Amino acid sequence: MTLPMSLDVNGRRYRAPQRPLVVVCVDGCEPDYITEAITSGSAPWFAQLRERGTCLTADCVVPSFTNPNNLSIVTGAPPSVHGICGNFFFDPDTRTEVMMNDAKYLRTGTILAAFADAGAKVAVVTAKDKLRALLGHRLRGICFSAERADRVSKADHGVDDALELAGMALPSVYSAELSEFVFAAGAALMERERPDIMYLSTTDYVQHKHAPGTPAANAFTGMISRYLARLDAAGAAIVLTADHGMNAKTDAFGRPNIVYLQDVLDAAYGEHATRVILPITDPYVVHHGALGSYATVYVEGRVAIDDVRERIAALRGIDVVLSREAAAARFELPPDRIGDLVVVSERLTAIGSRQSAHDLSGLDAPLRSHGGISEQRVPLIANRPAPDLPERRWRNFDAFDLGLNHLA
Repeated sequence: MTLPMSLDVNGRRYRAPQRPLVVVCVDGCEPDYITEAITSGSAPWFAQLRERGTCLTADCVVPSFTNPNNLSIVTGAPPSVHGICGNFFFDPDTRTEVMMNDAKYLRTGTILAAFADAGAKVAVVTAKDKLRALLGHRLRGICFSAERADRVSKADHGVDDALELAGMALPSVYSAELSEFVFAAGAALMERERPDIMYLSTTDYVQHKHAPGTPAANAFTGMISRYLARLDAAGAAIVLTADHGMNAKTDAFGRPNIVYLQDVLDAAYGEHATRVILPITDPYVVHHGALGSYATVYVEGRVAIDDVRERIAALRGIDVVLSREAAAARFELPPDRIGDLVVVSERLTAIGSRQSAHDLSGLDAPLRSHGGISEQRVPLIANRPAPDLPERRWRNFDAFDLGLNHLA
C-alpha cells in the first residue's frame, strides 16, 4: 500500500514520513538531565546535536503525569480532545475510583493508528504495561511493553520474540533496565523491521530517585545517548521529548514536604463531605508513594465549594486552586473528569490524601515527584535541523508535527 502524501489527525495535518521517524518520550526528563550529562561527558550523541540538530524547550500537559502526556503526544492534542486526564480518576458514571489505563476512556484516535491504517509500518515499545492498551488502541502493528516482554505473541503484539530481540533478561519494573529494554528492543526493531514510525516510552524510576547531574542520572542519560546514536546510524529521524519534569518535594533537611489534603478537609468539614483524588496513582507507587503536585477535589453534601477553595488556597505549599471550569480552560482538560476543584502545589511540596493512606517505607531516597506547573518544562529535541520553525509556544505533543512537518 502506498502512503498518502499527508494525513489529517485530530485537526492537524501530518506529512507521510520520508525516512523512519522515531519519537521518544523519556519519562520524567527535565532539560537539566540532558544538560548535565553533556557537561559530564556522559552523552556524546546529545552533545554533537548542537551542531546539526534542533533543540527546543516545550511545555507538557498539566497534570504533568504519564498517561495524559503520552496520550497527548501520540494524538497531537491536549486531554480536552483525547480525554485522558490522569493515571487515575473518579469515574462519575460508576462513582468509583479507577485506573485510567483502559482504552474505553480514550475519546479519539492516535497518529500511530491513523498512519498504520494508511499503510505505514508502525511499532510501539513502552516500559510499563499500563500504557500499552492506550498507546496501541486500534493499532495494526507492533506494540508491547518491557514489563511483560515475556508474554508477547505475534497475534496480540506483532512480535513473539521480544526478549531475544532486546537481548536482555526480563527487567524489574523498579529498575533502570526497564527503560533500557525499551531502547534495546527499539534499536533492534529498526534494524530488523525498519518501521516507518516508531514510538518509544520509558519509565521515570531513575528520575524519581536521582537529581540531574548525579552519577546515576548521568549514566542513565548516557545509556539513552548510546541507543539513540544507534538509531541515528540506522538512518532514522529522531524526536525526543518528555511527559513531565521532576522536582524534589522536600525541605532543607531532605524530609518530605506533604500537604495531606483529605485530612485537612475531613477536619474542617467531616468525613465524606469531600473526596480528594490523586491522579498520579498507578500500580507502581513504591518510588513516589502516590504523592504528586496535583489533585482534584469533589465537594459533596451542603459544603460550599468557594469555602473549600479558599481553605485550600490558604494552605502553605499550595500554588493554585481552580474551579472545574477555570482548570478545564487553563489546562485544556475534559471538565467532566476533573472534579469541582483542581489543586496544584508549589515546586517543593507534594499533595497527599490521608496520611494513613500513604506508605513511604519504600522511599530510599529523598522524595522527588511531579504533576504540577513546576514540572511542565521539557525538552523537545531532534537529530536534524528544522529551518522553517514557526515562532509559537511549543508543546511536547508537537513531537510528531516537528518530526513529520518541519525537519530538514
